[in-house]
Amino acid sequence: MRTALLQSSGRPGSVVENLKVLDEAAGRAAAAGAALLVAPEMFLTGYAIGDDIARLAEPADGDSADVIAETAGRHGIAIVYGYPERDGETVYNSAQLIDADGARLANYRKTHLFGCAEREHFTPGEKSLVQARLGGLTVGLMICYDVEFPENARAHALAGTDLLVVPTANMHPFQFVAEAMVPVRAWENQMYVAYVNRVGHEGEFEFFGLSALAGPDGIARTRAGRGEELVVADVDPAFLAASREANPYLKDRRPGLYGSLV
Repeated sequence: MRTALLQSSGRPGSVVENLKVLDEAAGRAAAAGAALLVAPEMFLTGYAIGDDIARLAEPADGDSADVIAETAGRHGIAIVYGYPERDGETVYNSAQLIDADGARLANYRKTHLFGCAEREHFTPGEKSLVQARLGGLTVGLMICYDVEFPENARAHALAGTDLLVVPTANMHPFQFVAEAMVPVRAWENQMYVAYVNRVGHEGEFEFFGLSALAGPDGIARTRAGRGEELVVADVDPAFLAASREANPYLKDRRPGLYGSLV
């Protein structure tokens, strides 16, 4: 399944403009043969927008979800995007997967909030394992800091996730996460990992980009640079099956020895 990674911070504070950016990227990704487009964490609104997070938060089935569903259907491409989700008085840092027919397949709420700013504006999600079937693959969702906890990625591996999609807003000085940790997560769990970052300055943060699609051999199939970019690479089910057969981490586990971890 050809997968496109949209490395961009869009237009922080403007949902309307970000929907336009997403639409344009969906057209380019579809023209490149991609079946899935992944946008970064909080792409719909911007990440470092303070109290505007609560003002711009929407339900999972809100107006913007409808627009993105129309965009997905018009271009014939599935889309994962990050956004602030409102559920009553509660706001979550969420990511949603909408398929190429405009159906909402999965919605994930970030379970591990990073730093005081996120804890001030969001409530952590309580469901760590969210998956959907797409293009013959099992696709799992996480957001940024979540993937830095090995237990999260391992839970997805044990549940059969083939492609772990991680919308991200990672900033200096944590480049090593994109450069080293993400390929290792893909290798140790025998899955593909799509890590899609914001880029440039926003508020007090400088997002470093370096979005990547890492394979189960620990090698990035594509990697963006430090600027706005759309990159494309393939998730190969046959290669994944062969890699899992050759690298039997999951079969060689001894769970009885790991009780102290919890």
